[in-house]
Amino acid sequence: MASTAFPSRDDFAALLNESLGGEGESFEGRVVKGTVTAIENDLAVIDVGLKSEGRVPLREFAAPGQKADLKVGDEVEVYVDRVENVHGEAMLSRDRARREAAWDKLEAEFSETARVEGVIFGRVKGGFTVDLGGAVAFLPGSQVDIRPVRDVTPLMDIPQPFQILKMDRRRGNIVVSRRAILEETRAEQRSGLIQTLAEGQVIEGVVKNITDYGAFVDLGGIDGLLHVTDLSYKRINHPSEMINIGDTVKVQIIRINRETQRISLGMKQLESDPWDGASAKYPVGAKLSGRVTNITEYGAFVELEPGIEGLVHVSEMSWTKKNVHPGKIVSTSQEVEVIILEVDEDKRRISLGLKQAITNPWEAFAAAHPIGSVVEGEVKNATEFGLFIGLDGDVDGMVHMSDIAWGISGEDALNLHRKGEAVQAIVLDVDAEKERISLGMKQLEKGAPAIGGASATSGSNLNKNAVVTVTVLEIRDGGLEVQAGDDGATGFIKRTDLGRDRDEQRPERYQVGQKFDAMVTGFDRSKKPTFSVKAMQIAEEKQAVAQYGSSDSGASLGDILGEALKARTEEKK
Repeated sequence: MASTAFPSRDDFAALLNESLGGEGESFEGRVVKGTVTAIENDLAVIDVGLKSEGRVPLREFAAPGQKADLKVGDEVEVYVDRVENVHGEAMLSRDRARREAAWDKLEAEFSETARVEGVIFGRVKGGFTVDLGGAVAFLPGSQVDIRPVRDVTPLMDIPQPFQILKMDRRRGNIVVSRRAILEETRAEQRSGLIQTLAEGQVIEGVVKNITDYGAFVDLGGIDGLLHVTDLSYKRINHPSEMINIGDTVKVQIIRINRETQRISLGMKQLESDPWDGASAKYPVGAKLSGRVTNITEYGAFVELEPGIEGLVHVSEMSWTKKNVHPGKIVSTSQEVEVIILEVDEDKRRISLGLKQAITNPWEAFAAAHPIGSVVEGEVKNATEFGLFIGLDGDVDGMVHMSDIAWGISGEDALNLHRKGEAVQAIVLDVDAEKERISLGMKQLEKGAPAIGGASATSGSNLNKNAVVTVTVLEIRDGGLEVQAGDDGATGFIKRTDLGRDRDEQRPERYQVGQKFDAMVTGFDRSKKPTFSVKAMQIAEEKQAVAQYGSSDSGASLGDILGEALKARTEEKK
């Protein structure tokens, strides 16, 4: 024993152990039984057989959320932390006693994967605290229920079963789950209930949850999925358009997967199918009114009646608007008239035509503008092969490069016109089936051949190398101004083209009004024809040689030309 005049706490403990015969040291760190000798304010005075009594707060004897039910004379178990403190009292703890006893029990239950009973009594970050008969466990928020729970107040301070997921006594950590218990119980209920259900059965349920793709319906312990496509035959964008959480609905069981315990439900199956007899209700060619319900890249869906929709493909939307988004032609909820193009009752598809419900603009154009009619329009576009002209009825006609102007190349003719220019043209052909209108511009020129090939005045073609009869209009030093036929196209004959011989190349040999034959040799930039007597003579000579003689026939050129002229004179007569 220490001999110091001022003994320390350890010295007091040694003196106590000596007085107790060494038993005091064995009390510390143990759970012992004691008797309540008094209750002072919020403390219970407990005698555990030591020289001094200990005081324990009454709250340590109460369950979470309840008051302590303790009175003098009650026997309780406490944990001896120290035999004597600085005040000479025993340091006792009811919580430590309960915790030690609870850990022993929980370790045994955890090894057997048994359920334990606990009470949720507090909130912490990420979850809640649970009292397991003295030991405090952590309940993660994700393990409270099968589905997320917004308010756990109704679950607090109520004894309920939990499953221990993890425990470490050295660190004092215990993790529990309430969800595991619910899932196990639910699986047992589902397994029993699913055996009583059959495909095709009609049953009532309560809507528990609604998502974008459908609703979950509680069938009395087991949930079934009511997909949005099985709510109604008509188009439904979101399930909330028809049902709400808490509604009692009548559904039909469509499919049951007993292995995964998944149930598919339907409501529209309890209604009559509008597609029954659709072919008879919607004959091909019938004209009907409908409402646009949805617009996609490839077309628009039109509701003909609740539950029946048809597709207007983008190619069937407009006669004239090509390669445009359907949303630029129609809008959602718009009432439109359509024509039934095809009905496939088995595949539940109807093909509709929007443009067929209005007059074909090409057919209307052909009726209003027969071949040979003169039309006016604006140059919409110039391509490498012609001009596109905007016409009445929002249709385009094309002037091929060869039909733009006489006497010049197609490339040069294209350069004569610009986009936006107003022009006139004549209708050459209309193919309503292929949606094509062929136009000509050169056919409107004075003296041009009429549609069909002949000149409107002279009866001969003003094509290059054609021989026509011309009339002298004016005599000039450089040549003659002539006119094809009586009132055909006017052109010019150069002095050098009036004949092969120099003596024939004198303009003064001719008189105004005199008629003679000449060959069309081309057209100038102003689209006027050019003529030549010389070219005609050379061509006739070549033709005569080929027809009436050859280089080894022995006939002279005069004989050959004589025969040719004689034949031509007779032909004219």
